[in-house]
Amino acid sequence: MIRSMTGFGKTVLELPDKKITFEIKSLNSKQFDLNTRIPGIIKEKEMEIRSIISSKLERGKIDLSIFMEKTGDSSNYSFNKNLAKTYYKELLAITKEIEQENFNAYLPLIMKLPDVMKPEINSLDPNEWAEIKNALQESIDRLNNFRKQEGSSLEKVIKKQIHNIVELLEKVPLHEKQRINTIRERINKNLEKIINDEKTDQNRLEQEMIYYLEKIDITEEKIRLKKHCDYFLETLEEEISIGKKLNFISQEIGREINTLGSKANDVDIQKIVVQMKYELEKIKEQLFNIL
Repeated sequence: MIRSMTGFGKTVLELPDKKITFEIKSLNSKQFDLNTRIPGIIKEKEMEIRSIISSKLERGKIDLSIFMEKTGDSSNYSFNKNLAKTYYKELLAITKEIEQENFNAYLPLIMKLPDVMKPEINSLDPNEWAEIKNALQESIDRLNNFRKQEGSSLEKVIKKQIHNIVELLEKVPLHEKQRINTIRERINKNLEKIINDEKTDQNRLEQEMIYYLEKIDITEEKIRLKKHCDYFLETLEEEISIGKKLNFISQEIGREINTLGSKANDVDIQKIVVQMKYELEKIKEQLFNIL
């Protein structure tokens, strides 16, 4: 079963005094690479969050964003009134010293000074954390479902491309008779020249002929190529992550296609080989996005 590495999951958690939005997306990557953007109050749980995600998503470039929005009346900031008054007195004194008249915009300036407005850091409630974990898991599940849907589409495309290679392979025998006749004519012409040469070593000639005939035989390449394609299709049905395995099989398919082309000595078969390479290249492009 193919699963894409591309996916997206979103969940919104409504709590009595806040709304928390979870967004998690994944893209292609050879390794597991997780980036997080989470509120300060949840930072203490970051390692646990990473552990949960890595156990469920295996591979890919993962981005997790958690947005928290206050919905109740309670404020999550504290106002240091005494410090604000101290700043005011100091600013007023400086204004007089430099004889700055008609300046009364102290409050906007004071609100920006250090420690006047401070975010309240509260500890995370265990019950809230349990709900947050459930919402996070729901987002991961949605991402995984997205990956499966994308994988299903990829599987149909890749199967078609493998079947195209097999169909092209079945066309090779249609051209082999002409290929053999062409090679035979070429050998006969060269043999006439060699046999008429009195210096020719007949034993060496026989050895060279056997070697040449074995070199141009493409029977084994056709058999291995068909087996590799069958194995590729079998692997598609496996439940585990199969992206890397499919990539290795595609490399073996490529080797047999290349050898077939180099041994062909026939224009029509080489055209078929070019079409096979084109189909295989499209498969390899798709494999980059498979988990």
